[in-house]
Amino acid sequence: MPPINVAVIGSGFMGAAHVDALRRVPNVAVVAIASADRPRAQEIAGQFGIPHVLDDWHDLLGRADVHAVHNCTPNNLHFEVNKALLGAGKHVLSEKPLTMTSAESSELVRLARDAGVATAINFNYRGYPLVQQARGMVQRGELGDLFVVHGHYLQDWLLYDTDYNWRLESAVSGKSRAIADIGSHWCDLVQFVTGRKITRVFAHLFRAHETRKKPTQEVETYKGKELGAPHEYDEVPIDTEDGGFVLAELEGGLRGSLVVSQVSAGRKNRQWIEVDGSKSALSWNQEEPNTLWIGYRDKPNETLIKDPSLMDANARGYAHYPGGHPEGYPDGPRNLFRNLYRYIAAGKKPGVDAADFPTFEDGHAEVVIVDAVLASHEQQRWVDVNH
Repeated sequence: MPPINVAVIGSGFMGAAHVDALRRVPNVAVVAIASADRPRAQEIAGQFGIPHVLDDWHDLLGRADVHAVHNCTPNNLHFEVNKALLGAGKHVLSEKPLTMTSAESSELVRLARDAGVATAINFNYRGYPLVQQARGMVQRGELGDLFVVHGHYLQDWLLYDTDYNWRLESAVSGKSRAIADIGSHWCDLVQFVTGRKITRVFAHLFRAHETRKKPTQEVETYKGKELGAPHEYDEVPIDTEDGGFVLAELEGGLRGSLVVSQVSAGRKNRQWIEVDGSKSALSWNQEEPNTLWIGYRDKPNETLIKDPSLMDANARGYAHYPGGHPEGYPDGPRNLFRNLYRYIAAGKKPGVDAADFPTFEDGHAEVVIVDAVLASHEQQRWVDVNH
């Protein structure tokens, strides 16, 4: 079959990561990158052999040689870009959050359904082999009745008041930062592993820094730590959270708790989830993704190392190397992208054929959860999640 031609919008941290992962997906060709930062886009195009560099993403809409587009723009552009791509009949994979409001995300779900194209949201942690293994164990009843799910997502890249990035600006990133940016990943992961939706939340959010020192020059995501304190800056007020605490109830009365922080020293990207059941428990840590802890009451605990020969049939398909050969962060999106383009190549139809990747519906669900978290913090009470 001829390759599926893909374009990427955005040349920042995630845009480059998408290009890198796409280059390892069968039957896919990255044919264009669009970015307002042309020098950076040209650099990426040169590294990966991308033939077309565009200054304006709108130029992708009428190109018949582009079948699918990855939207890696800042959050405030997600709705506009995704809507236009759907209107042009393109398959779309969007970075999260899908949009900045649930009204917008609901509209995109409707538009995608009408367009009949495949859509995906980059909840890439589903693509880890041992996350798939954990989901299979829960589905097979190996944990018994589920009692508790809990965990955290911790980073330190915004620890100091001199750390700055566009994600700190609510006009660009949205009303929520830490919860929407990284907490959304944990919420998606816990729902994926348990097979149960979050139905209500009780949240308390916090800010470690009421003001921050904004450099006069733009800083790429995560680069601020390398550059140190800016020499020239403006002190600006901050109106989004550095972290928060969320109690959650999932379908069937399952209880949950989550701690999110972007100001936890020494924690680089520690997403940790534990599921406790009546027979056993399991836990997984994104910083050590090749091991899955399995806990017991009456016998020694186990550590399952990522090894296709020891994993169930579905999870085995997400591991591309034999036991003892670690796989990591770039392999999660690679697996998600593979599933999306395998679905498209097979001629499957959204709404008819089940998708083995997170869709715009999943993206909308996370926007709704963030809405509930913000409302709960403001009202200091339990708030229902209106899926």
